[in-house]
Amino acid sequence: MPGNRAVAYVGPNEVEVQSIDYPKLELTGGPGVNPANVGRKCPHGVILKVVATNICGSDQHMVRGRTTAPAGLVLGHEITGEVVEAGPGVEFIKVGDIVSAPFNIACGRCRFCKEGKTGICLNVNPDRPGSAYGYVDMGGWVGGQAQYVMVPYADFNLLKFPDKDQAMEKILDLTMLSDIFPTGYHGAYTAGVTTGSTVYIAGAGPVGLASAYSSLLLGAAVVIVGDMNPDRLAQARSFGCETVDLSGDTPLIDMVAEILGVPEVDSAVDCVGFEARGHGAGAGEAPATVLNDIMTVAAAGASLGIPGLYVTGDPGGVDEDAKVGSLRVRLGLGWAKSHSFTTGQCPVMKYNHRLMMAILHDRAHIAKAVNATVIPLEKAAEGYRDFDKGVARKFVLDPNNLLGG
Repeated sequence: MPGNRAVAYVGPNEVEVQSIDYPKLELTGGPGVNPANVGRKCPHGVILKVVATNICGSDQHMVRGRTTAPAGLVLGHEITGEVVEAGPGVEFIKVGDIVSAPFNIACGRCRFCKEGKTGICLNVNPDRPGSAYGYVDMGGWVGGQAQYVMVPYADFNLLKFPDKDQAMEKILDLTMLSDIFPTGYHGAYTAGVTTGSTVYIAGAGPVGLASAYSSLLLGAAVVIVGDMNPDRLAQARSFGCETVDLSGDTPLIDMVAEILGVPEVDSAVDCVGFEARGHGAGAGEAPATVLNDIMTVAAAGASLGIPGLYVTGDPGGVDEDAKVGSLRVRLGLGWAKSHSFTTGQCPVMKYNHRLMMAILHDRAHIAKAVNATVIPLEKAAEGYRDFDKGVARKFVLDPNNLLGG
């Protein structure tokens, strides 16, 4: 049996690559595993040899110490791999298949899964609806920033790539299907982005860039991306976006008006989440800033997509309300403008097959848009540090040296 190396959260601003157990088709005890899930048998699962696994901004929230994640939690929910073992209950996924694992873990049997709401599956997390690999309060399913990982309910969850050779040629694009490409697309889609529309994307991190790129795929006439990081704004401009620099004192609404001639957009997307900062030089953390921004610049009747992460427990919150996810949001403004809001996990399976087809047929080049950069698994800590500094890159870990990075 091969060994298994994985990235674990050690404490605030610290991760390390550790030797962990080779996965079984059973959920065993460990850091973050809900006691009710310990010993859960998974004859419907598979073991993946991980081909590519990505560092996500949601991981970074945990690594900064901004959640209640326990020390020793194995990280990673963006997983692409090769099936090396299939349980006796797996019928359609075969050993040797190259697959994408949606970050949402879903049973395929409950009411919500049957309705396509795989982000709020009722049967995989004893604490609340919805689950994910390697994430705090999500049931304790072991993360995929590792050489090997177990995926339950494989026939339902996994997206099989049609041709292995073609998949490996386009693997840096395809690895984005596990999370950020569908998540960014979901933000744009639920915000009503369509042919000829104008859209404001808050945040030029990887999800923001994916949402901006998705907006162009959906036919937007103008995509405006706002951030304070000049390198990330330059990355947004590299594929045709307009940008606004929020580090100055010019109001966002005035910068939008300068670009469009009117001070509003048809749609807006929050790709920042609960660690948002106020505008202007030296502004501190103000977690409701982006939510209030998108209501301010969105036209009356607009839809607002909110794929940015908001949590119910934030030990580093700026005040007692923020520590439990209670923010000073101008809901009255959104109500007065008849806005609609879509929040929560992206239901990846709603989008991943079609986005895969766009990649395979050269209609989408998401890896270039987010500046995918391959690094070895053993350099994960360096990748986390660089990502936290705001580099305009999406780090792809190569646990089994299959990507040549």
